[in-house]
Amino acid sequence: MKKKELEKAVAILYDSQDSASPRVVASGQGEVAKRIIEIAKEAGVHIQEDANLVELLAKIELGHEIPTELYQTVAEVLAFVYQINNKFKEKVKPL
Repeated sequence: MKKKELEKAVAILYDSQDSASPRVVASGQGEVAKRIIEIAKEAGVHIQEDANLVELLAKIELGHEIPTELYQTVAEVLAFVYQINNKFKEKVKPL
């Protein structure tokens, strides 16, 4: 019988006016992870599933910037999110 893994989630925030790097703003597993995901969905935030990245980001203390070693990976995720957001905005342009 395969052991069920705990669900994990990490939320990052990038605000170029506030910081030069994305910061970890929420992190948890189990019920906390489910709540992080629920809040993100309610806010219309894109959710990227990447178990390896979550494991790395979960080791960072809340409020701390991500280490430079993760810049490339997080930049790729952010670029994907911005691309999705732009496509969505184009589809829902006001008349």
